[in-house]
Amino acid sequence: MQLVVARIGRAHGIKGEVTVEVRTDEPELRLAPGAVLATDPASAGPLTIETGRVHSGRLLLRFEGVRDRNAAEALRNILLIADVDPDEQPEGDDEYYDHQLMDLDVVLTDGTEVGRITEISHLPSQDLFIVERPDGTELMIPFVEEIVTEIDLEEQRAVIDPPPGLIDDRAEIVSSRDDEAHRDDDASEDGDAHQEGDAFKSGDAHRDDDA
Repeated sequence: MQLVVARIGRAHGIKGEVTVEVRTDEPELRLAPGAVLATDPASAGPLTIETGRVHSGRLLLRFEGVRDRNAAEALRNILLIADVDPDEQPEGDDEYYDHQLMDLDVVLTDGTEVGRITEISHLPSQDLFIVERPDGTELMIPFVEEIVTEIDLEEQRAVIDPPPGLIDDRAEIVSSRDDEAHRDDDASEDGDAHQEGDAFKSGDAHRDDDA
């Protein structure tokens, strides 16, 4: 199986180094010196990593045969692709490869459908799920245990418990509930005003039980 593990960024310095946008949780394995990577577009590769180092929080790579800034700049925006055994598993129990998470259904803890994971973005501070909603819009969900409470690969779903405001519908649901609560309070006040003259209706009892 071929997986995108990085995207080449701008040239760094004058000796052929480039910055890379890492798209793997295991850069020390996938982007180590000596690694031979396919590319997209394919005509740019394969590329063999000669050296790698971290500078100011960014990974810098130099490839064999790339010796100056012009050659490095010509690689900009090229995707680096590694061959990965589809049965290979990460070492940690709570670690996953991107291909395992792609296309998982995303649901709330109560089972409400949110969307489908279409991309995993690896940022310096955290990883993000890019989730496509049924209406075609996208959400960004931080992949942290406080929000992503369960990954079920057998059921092909990710369960999330987002804080208010992370998902727009969440805020709308809260607002709707508040509106309903206000209406119930108003109805209760009206009922109190007419309570002496009206009998307690069975329909009201059912609504109270439902509530």
